Amino acid sequence: MPARERAYRELKFRILEGRLPPGTTLLETEVAALLSMSRTPIREALIKLDEEGLVHVRPRHGVTVRSQSLDDLAEIYEVFSALEVVAARLLARRGLAAEENERLQGLMAQMERATKRDDIAQWSQLDDNFHAEIVALCGNSRLQTTLRQYWDQQYRARMAIVPLRPRPSQSDEEHRAIVAAIAARDDAEAGRLHQLHRDRTDQQALALLRLQAQPAHQEAAQD
Repeated sequence: MPARERAYRELKFRILEGRLPPGTTLLETEVAALLSMSRTPIREALIKLDEEGLVHVRPRHGVTVRSQSLDDLAEIYEVFSALEVVAARLLARRGLAAEENERLQGLMAQMERATKRDDIAQWSQLDDNFHAEIVALCGNSRLQTTLRQYWDQQYRARMAIVPLRPRPSQSDEEHRAIVAAIAARDDAEAGRLHQLHRDRTDQQALALLRLQAQPAHQEAAQD
C-alpha cells in the first residue's frame, strides 16, 4: 500500500474513533511524527481528508479536526438517507438472490437477539452492517462511493449517542418490513418504508445529540 494511502487510512481511523477528537490542531510535522512517516504522504492524506470534510487544513498553521454542529449533521443525514433509500429501491428492482436474502435475514436475527439482551453497542454495529449490506447489493458503484463518504461524516455522531439509544425494537420491525418489500421486488414500497425508517431514526439521532449537548451548555452558562 502506498505511504499516502496508509497515512490517509490511519488518520481517518483515529478521527472516526475519537482518538483525534474535534478541535485537535497539529502541525504537519507533528502529524508526520505521530505516524512515523515523511511529510509528503502526510500532506497528500490531509488534503484528501480536508476534501471529505473531516479536517481543515490551513497552510503554515497546521490541520484541525473539524467539529460538527447539529445543522451540519442534519444536512449530512438528508443526503445520506436519501441515497440509502435509492439503494433500497435499486436492490428491490434487481431482486435478491437466495444467499443475499439469507445474509440479510441472519443480520436481522442477530439484531433482534441483541435487542433482547439490551446490547445496544452490538446492535449498532450490526445495524451498520445491515444498512451497508443493502448498499453493497444495490449495484450502483457511484452511489456506494458517495454514501461511503457521508457514512464517514456521520459516524462520530452515531457512536457518540450509542449509550443514549432506547431499545431499538421498532427499528427491528421496520427492517423486517423493508427486506420483505425488497424480496418481493416492490421498489416503491421498499423506498417508502426505508424513507419512513430513515426519517424517524434521523430525527431520533438529532434529538439525542441535542440532549447530549445540553449539559455542556448548562455548565458554560453556570461558568
